[in-house]
Amino acid sequence: MKLAPLTLAALLMAAPAFALEPLSQEKFINDSLRAGRIGDVIRKTCPTINARMLVVLAKIEDLKSYALAKGYSRAEVEAFLKDAGQKNRLKAEADAYLAKAGAVPGQPQTYCAVGEAEIASGSLIGQLLRSSK
Repeated sequence: MKLAPLTLAALLMAAPAFALEPLSQEKFINDSLRAGRIGDVIRKTCPTINARMLVVLAKIEDLKSYALAKGYSRAEVEAFLKDAGQKNRLKAEADAYLAKAGAVPGQPQTYCAVGEAEIASGSLIGQLLRSSK
């Protein structure tokens, strides 16, 4: 039985450390934040689309809970959300998505078309929006 502590110690040292991936690489979190940004741009640009604010607030709380349940600390989450570099990255990704979907700066109707398509498809972006048409 004297080998048991040595065996346990060897296993513990040999086991890899399971570190969380950086928040900037966590797919669900980034996809959700990008969708929020896209929805925000659409609602600010298209006069016939508004945010479903209760849904938005619920999704934000769900996302925070998800991050905490994965093992990220509140401080890590808050730092990530406040980081200017991360904000700029997500903004650029959202802008690229909108452009690929057909949104053209200075042409609000193109943002309306993207928003209406997202609402019709039931995507996360569409769930955050409401059409007043």
